[in-house]
Amino acid sequence: MKSWNILQPKTEVVKRLLATLKCSPIVASLLANRGIDSPALAGRFLTPSLHQLSDPSAMVDMDKAVRRIHDAILQQERILIFGDYDVDGVTATVLVTDFLNTVGARVSFYIPHRETEGYGLKPGHISDPAISNNINLIITVDCGSSSHEAVRMARRAGIDVIITDHHAISNPMPEALAVVNPKRCDCPSGAGDLAGVGVAFFLVISLRKYLRDRGFWMSRNEPNLKNACDLVALGTVADMVPLTGDNRIFVKSGIDIIHSGPRPGIQSLIETSDIHRPFLNSEDIAFKLAPRLNAAGRMAHAETAAHLLLSHDSQIALKLAETLNALNSKRRSVEQCVLEEIHLRLQNEPEHLHANALVMADAAWPCGILGIVASRLVHQFFRPVVLIATKNRTGRGSARSIPGFDLYQGLKTCSDSLIGFGGHAAAAGLEISTERIPEFINRFTRMADSRISREQLVPEMTVDGVLDIQDITPELIDDIESLKPFGTGNPEPVFLAKNIHIASSGIVGRNTRRMILKARNGISGAGISAVQFNVDSPLPMKSEIREMVYRLRWNFWNGNRTPQILVEDAIFSLQSHRSESIMRIDDGHISVKNAMTYQDP
Repeated sequence: MKSWNILQPKTEVVKRLLATLKCSPIVASLLANRGIDSPALAGRFLTPSLHQLSDPSAMVDMDKAVRRIHDAILQQERILIFGDYDVDGVTATVLVTDFLNTVGARVSFYIPHRETEGYGLKPGHISDPAISNNINLIITVDCGSSSHEAVRMARRAGIDVIITDHHAISNPMPEALAVVNPKRCDCPSGAGDLAGVGVAFFLVISLRKYLRDRGFWMSRNEPNLKNACDLVALGTVADMVPLTGDNRIFVKSGIDIIHSGPRPGIQSLIETSDIHRPFLNSEDIAFKLAPRLNAAGRMAHAETAAHLLLSHDSQIALKLAETLNALNSKRRSVEQCVLEEIHLRLQNEPEHLHANALVMADAAWPCGILGIVASRLVHQFFRPVVLIATKNRTGRGSARSIPGFDLYQGLKTCSDSLIGFGGHAAAAGLEISTERIPEFINRFTRMADSRISREQLVPEMTVDGVLDIQDITPELIDDIESLKPFGTGNPEPVFLAKNIHIASSGIVGRNTRRMILKARNGISGAGISAVQFNVDSPLPMKSEIREMVYRLRWNFWNGNRTPQILVEDAIFSLQSHRSESIMRIDDGHISVKNAMTYQDP
């Protein structure tokens, strides 16, 4: 069961925002709940603009990086962009490759195979593709912060390395020519929330200016980097970094670019994802576009996704998008099989759930889908999850965490049991010798038991405030829409309503409940449509809702829009002529609350 944390914004902040912005009280409260406590911050939040971006040159080593790339462009040296295989890494790879192609650089890219090569720049990559292709400069994107041995090997071979990354980084850092990472302890930029593609975009911004200052654009057109924000939006949303500050600007600008006429690869992906482009939002990126792009690296090779985004030919792009769509369907099937297998193992070995972390390994699991399976297990059991594929003598694992437990720091306490690891507080990857897995499981679960309290294992749903359904208006939904894009750091608003009459209810499709809801004191009205996902049984007759937490959206259908409630959690009362039973529905699972009955008033 979830606990509901109902926020109480500061009255003086709400009054100040109301007086200055002339907005509705609901919007003022929502802004206050998100830490927007001044008119200046509210203005930046409500009207994000690329002109408000932080100064990229504030990042340590940015000047070194752009000078070296400038020299490589002029001297026609061979440049290799080395990226990660997730959406963040792929979009960063495409972004930098595309820009360097524009300026006439001799550039190529390389993305490792997830299954056979694993994450990050390794010594083997210096031999091939770097040395074998006479590479002079390697630029990493969304990786490299832990590639010490590979960087040393590159230096010995006379190859310069520029690292651009956003993952946690410890001293000593790799001995690269430049390490552009806002998480460096000596970096004053304050841009630590950027995704890897955001860091790459800052690199390109700085490089364009450096070239401008040296007259490079006198003889050619200077590219408008706003057009690359579609890539930055894809990678930023997919990597689940906070959608505040620079990231909010990137995503808002990127969605505008996609709406105005996206590159052929994104247009083809939208078509195969059944998205209505005028209404595309950050949720569509997170749940429709990103999974298809990720499917390339999970089920085959991520370079297919990169070629899609680089393509300028609509027919080629459509074929690649259809390939990704098929890979994504295969990914869903394999993922479900692995999830069912884990559920069966947990039924037979329930002791796994006695610890505050769930760590499991198996030789048959494909490592490409472990991250998403781990995320689903975290959602179900609400504790950190580490899943390790042991197909070879070296196990590769993916880990996901819960709020309040820093996964990177947790893995760091067990680092001497690992070959390597990397990531951040919420998600990480690791490599381990298979013979050390039992030792790691013991150490990691004991550490989690000591650092995570039982209270932390109860998921909490943050509720923005009380909003009775009779107060829902089209104008209010439009006001809420003005706070988009929603995501990590700027969650979609969640409201509480009480005493709701269910005018009708039924199960449609696969485990979806549709209802018409009315306020008890307004039963004669038309009511409002509501939907709840992942339910497996109809409601008993004469059910009503005592309390409900919900999201409020427009539902677009056949060119029309109507208000719609998305039920997240609810306490139902089952009416009889004598008493009512109180039931709770949480993520679609119904349970009687303390088996209590209440007398009719």
